Amino acid sequence: MKRFVIIVAGGSGQRMGSSIPKQFLKINNDIILMKSIRAFYEYDSSIEIIIALPENQISEWEGLCQEYKFTVNHTIVKGGQTRYHSVKNALEKTGNSGIIAVHDGVRPLVNQATIDMVFEIASINGNAIPYIDIVDSVRLVDSGLNKPVDRNKYKLIQTPQAFDCRIIKKAYEQEWEEFFTDDASIVEKFGIKINLVPGNIENIKITTKIDLKIAETLCNYLSE
Repeated sequence: MKRFVIIVAGGSGQRMGSSIPKQFLKINNDIILMKSIRAFYEYDSSIEIIIALPENQISEWEGLCQEYKFTVNHTIVKGGQTRYHSVKNALEKTGNSGIIAVHDGVRPLVNQATIDMVFEIASINGNAIPYIDIVDSVRLVDSGLNKPVDRNKYKLIQTPQAFDCRIIKKAYEQEWEEFFTDDASIVEKFGIKINLVPGNIENIKITTKIDLKIAETLCNYLSE
């Protein structure tokens, strides 16, 4: 079955306090977005890789690919106003059959087991969404009040999220809504049951300077 991955890389670096977009920052001398792309290429060298980038970052990315001799084949599409619009643009570059995964460009530490799991389960059940358990105590805050809740009833959701091509394309025909924070929420609004699968705990989303340091430490640990 044909495989595609849409990697959404629309960060600005603002929360990093950096003028460099966060997906172009380095962890241990490896550019984050390149490392994210390489994770999928190393899983399946025939996978079609589509990168959604803000239009004003495309030339910078192309320059980085030349500078670092990054030759993994990929297609670039212009990002949209929101993540939803970026993915919708990228979906136009995919085929009409197969499995499409959508991944955050700043999650470079996704492992091969997670990638394999989401593609395999999506090929059987139509979709697969990776999660990890919550280990901290959790409280619900609402209308000025707060109360403890059972953390076992909640999960932290990761990417890549994988879908049968026909399902995700139909789901993206819906108009954008504010609560569309990931692809699972869009597909679920379309009336599809979501299938959760275990993710990998080191697959963090790098959004702050602390995340960057944690990712560097994890890279060193994983390479031992």
